[in-house]
Amino acid sequence: MAEKEFTNPKYYVNRELSWILFDHRVLNEARDKSIPLFERLKFLSITASNLDEFFMIRVASLKDMVNAGYQKKDIAGMTPEKQLAALNTAIHDLVDLQYSTFSRSLLPLLEQNGLHLIRHHEQLTKEEADYIDHYFEDNVYPVLTPMAVDSSRPFPLIRNKTLNIGAMVRKKGTKEELEFATVQVPGVLNRVVELPSQGSARKIILLEEIIERNIQRLFLNYEIICSNPYRIMRNADLTIEEDEAADLLKEIEKQLKKRQWGQAIRLEVEAGMDKRMLKLLKKELHMEEENIYEIDGPLDLTVLMKIYGLEGYGHLKAPKYEPKQVPELPSGCDIFEKIREGDILLHHPYQTFTPVVDFIRQAAKDPEVLAIKQTLYRVSGHSPIIAALAQAAENGKQVTVLVELKARFDEENNIVWARMLEKAGCHVIYGLVGLKTHSKITLVVRREEDGIRRYVHLGTGNYNDATAKLYTDIGLFTCAEMVGEDATAVFNMLSGYSEPLLWNKLSLAPLWLKDKFLYLIEREKKYALEGRPARIIAKMNSLCDRDIIAALYEASAAGVKIDLIVRGICCLRVGIPGVSENITVRSIVGNFLEHSRIFYFENNEHYEIYCGSADWMPRNLERRVEILFPVDRRECKEELLHILECQLRDNVKASVLQADGSYEKVDKRGKQRFNSQEAFCLEAAGKEEACKEAPATVTRIFTPETAHE
Repeated sequence: MAEKEFTNPKYYVNRELSWILFDHRVLNEARDKSIPLFERLKFLSITASNLDEFFMIRVASLKDMVNAGYQKKDIAGMTPEKQLAALNTAIHDLVDLQYSTFSRSLLPLLEQNGLHLIRHHEQLTKEEADYIDHYFEDNVYPVLTPMAVDSSRPFPLIRNKTLNIGAMVRKKGTKEELEFATVQVPGVLNRVVELPSQGSARKIILLEEIIERNIQRLFLNYEIICSNPYRIMRNADLTIEEDEAADLLKEIEKQLKKRQWGQAIRLEVEAGMDKRMLKLLKKELHMEEENIYEIDGPLDLTVLMKIYGLEGYGHLKAPKYEPKQVPELPSGCDIFEKIREGDILLHHPYQTFTPVVDFIRQAAKDPEVLAIKQTLYRVSGHSPIIAALAQAAENGKQVTVLVELKARFDEENNIVWARMLEKAGCHVIYGLVGLKTHSKITLVVRREEDGIRRYVHLGTGNYNDATAKLYTDIGLFTCAEMVGEDATAVFNMLSGYSEPLLWNKLSLAPLWLKDKFLYLIEREKKYALEGRPARIIAKMNSLCDRDIIAALYEASAAGVKIDLIVRGICCLRVGIPGVSENITVRSIVGNFLEHSRIFYFENNEHYEIYCGSADWMPRNLERRVEILFPVDRRECKEELLHILECQLRDNVKASVLQADGSYEKVDKRGKQRFNSQEAFCLEAAGKEEACKEAPATVTRIFTPETAHE
């Protein structure tokens, strides 16, 4: 089949519509009756948080394209205008399903379990109303800033993502025209307020209901005709002219302030809002009809995480998992000595992230360590890694840290860390012009008896001790000489202009990584055409690069068996005759966020496995600094293949892509239930029986001949 046929738009799915399907898969967890009730609340909250970010970045970007008259079609042949039209329908359907899930399923179950949410303040008893009124007077009223709109006071700037209460008011004793007034629900106060109760049943009410009940107190000389909550979403996609910026840090700080005041792109209002108020909001916010969402329920379902955090409901939550010790790295060990014994693979969050923190801490204190170099993309609020790097600089080590200031929604946090590290004496790099540095690499240079030795940590996830308990990721410790040479070259590139003529082990984007993947896929295709063993298993977050997908189609048409584990966006179609009949795609959405990137290539039974920081997306392969690293030690390779095999065997949390573009849960009839995340938890705890059964999805086994170094 000619190459041009593999790039036919009908063979591709629009990226944004594929993302909506992903959020539906998360929503399906909230609808799954086998999951503990409070975990279902959490998943519903996540879908709302996901959708907020999707609007602020992806929908906003499409609107910018339409406003600029941009007509270029995406890989599925859709113009920005057509994408927006399709998204409007898809998102309204998603929001309707979110709220029907909340109102018809989760809310009744909460009440059955003794937790009652007062939906409207009119439902309060006299005693409860008295309590709420006193609570408002003592805790809420002093914080509020009511704003009226009239000829001398223009419509106020409503901040992005804030919850507000609008009111139509009229001066008491007059028949003047109605005026608009608004008050922001303060984010500094807890939005979930518990009422005093007797017995086991508990009642809660949301802060906006308390304010709405007492809104007359804010406008004493006015008659309140109606009041309703509303919320807006703004364009939060920063535009940074890096080439023209004299100081990138100051330029980003300036742009961050604009994020609160970007173009309004979504308006959420309470269902039944007074039509006069809705008309006014629509006019003042320049809002199109299709971007107005009338909500029958609480606005901003991320509030469900606050309910999830209520004490006393542990029996309605999944047992909290504590990451286990890495067998090769017992507590208190000399980490450098252990790495010298052989490469060490880490599987988070099943295994603890502590060794990565200890790696930096030991290096900071070790008198033989000369230098530490690290890239940081997203770190936690009280990062022990930042503290260790600062300590290392204070101890006289040469410390170089690349802090990526352009990490979306972490820009402000990263600016704080960059300044702190500079103050401690670290050499801080702010990233490269035009590129985000998304790679995860740490280099420790140590003086030893036989000379200088370089220790390297490479990972698929961020150096964030908090998310390392929630995201599944792979890490590798090594002191292999060739990897150490490459690591030095990486940092020389990031801090200066030095590019090596060749690389030993690592492959970097945006210069070489895409070509590496295309070569590996092409190699499998050639083996298949020669009748040799050919197989690809690839696990990632997203797949939307057309060149990669076209290469996979070609390999599939040549007979390569391809199994893809793609958590989120997937623009590839399965089941196309002569094109993708040999490709399967599955998405795993479970208790932990699947974040690792693992790539297996059969290579004529001399199989190779790689891990890295990059998904198969144009932004990762062409506009970011990313690292792909091979895993060479036999035991580590076996462990990675085992991880892939277990995920291909998952029939609990896996949804499989169908030929019509939908996703369906695996048919478990007649099969033993197998949840890969649960199995990895058991394995990390030393319960080896967790994954003993041979997976039916894997056609090859390890033998001394096939499990090559």
